[in-house]
Order: sequence, then structure tokens, then C-alpha cells
Amino acid sequence: MGTTAMATTQAYGEPWYWDKRYSGEWGPFDWYQKYPSLAPLVNLYIPRHRTKVLVVGCGNSAFSEGMVEDGYEEVINIDVSSVVIEAMRKKYSDCPQLKYMKMDVRDMHAFQSGCFDAVLDKGTLDSLLCGSNSRQNAAKMLEEVARVLKDRGIYILITYGAPSYRLHLLRDMNIWTIKLHVIEKLVVEGKSDKPLRKLTDPIPLDNNGSSMEDLLGKNPDVHYIYVCTKVGSTGSSQSCESEVV
Repeated sequence: MGTTAMATTQAYGEPWYWDKRYSGEWGPFDWYQKYPSLAPLVNLYIPRHRTKVLVVGCGNSAFSEGMVEDGYEEVINIDVSSVVIEAMRKKYSDCPQLKYMKMDVRDMHAFQSGCFDAVLDKGTLDSLLCGSNSRQNAAKMLEEVARVLKDRGIYILITYGAPSYRLHLLRDMNIWTIKLHVIEKLVVEGKSDKPLRKLTDPIPLDNNGSSMEDLLGKNPDVHYIYVCTKVGSTGSSQSCESEVV
């Protein structure tokens, strides 16, 4: 990786980088995967009705719009960039199911503990892991995600990080039961090859994730999806309706 590219990725955790990027980016952009490709898995783990969902690092993605069109009734979106939050508020001002708030995922004190049924993360943890103090920032984020989730709440992490790089971060908290799914990275439209593995079929996990290699081979061209169910307790479950504007 060149010096310029490395400097850019290290800025992924900084608000100024995203403000600058979104100031010149008008169309929607989805990191990794779009909603239709992940919908079967989201539907499997997150009920559509009476479910409060938090999308972290939402950017200008159309993912949450896809969720609402699919029947989800309350999707709260946060991002560290005030530029993109203001733009998304205007764009969806006539859609009460979607709410947008400027917030740092490492400090979500505006939300009470235990007030969300599910948290979706498509690239936000990855962004923090690219920056300075990556391990500390990742730990802060995961602690906050766990705190705002109800008991038995679901954290869905979509990432390029293989089990050897992500499992220890998640397991160190001793609060999750974890299932792993994979989906092939976006391919040329019209490709009709059989999927490497059915999205909704979890992959058996051993201590270091090596069982995945037995099924998929080394370095498969996939995104990894960790479905984490909160089984420990970080606070009582409460309503956060009054906290969201």
C-alpha cells in the first residue's frame, strides 16, 4: 500500500475526512453490499415489526431505505459526519421510519442502555481499525454497541475481516454468542455462477476460525458477516424514544 493510500485509510476514523468526502459526493454509496443482497440474512435475524434498529456509520447509503421498503418500521441512523447527516435528514424528511443523528459510535450517550433490538454495522468497525489507536477505538465502539442493545439483541457486523482478525475482538468481550455467514463480494452484473455458500447457512466456528478454510478454502473472495447475540448484561432494557429526534 502506498504512502498516500495508507494516509487516507488512517483518516477513516476522523470526522473531517468524512465531511470532506461527503461534501463532494452526491449519489448514494453502499460499502461492501447493498440491501437486496443481504435482505435474506437481515430478515432471518431481525423481525420486521416492533423492532428498533440502529445503523452505525450510515453515510449516504441506501441500505436503511431498503429496510423501510422491506417493512422495517423504525431505523435510527448515526454517522460522525454532520455533512452527511444533514443531507440525509433532508433527503428523507418525508419518511418518519428513518431518523438521522450526528453521533460518534464510540460515545452514544444520547441513547439509554438496552434500547435497541438490533445494531447493523457495514464497514464502521473496519474504518476504526484503519486509524490510529485502532484497538482502543474498536473496543470503545463494541462496548457501546453492547450497551445500547437489549438482552438477546443482535449485532450484525459486515466486514472484510476474516475470523483470524475479528473473532478475538468480539470474543474478548465475553458477551456474545457468534454465528458466521459469508457472502461473495459484489461481482459483475449478470454473473450466474453458483454462490460459494448459501447466505443463510452459518459456517461452523472453532476457536480460531480455521474450520472456515476447510469449507471455503484459503482467502475466499467474500465478505464476512458476524451475527452476534448479546447474552451478557450491560444495563437494563429501556425505551429510547425520548432520546431520538
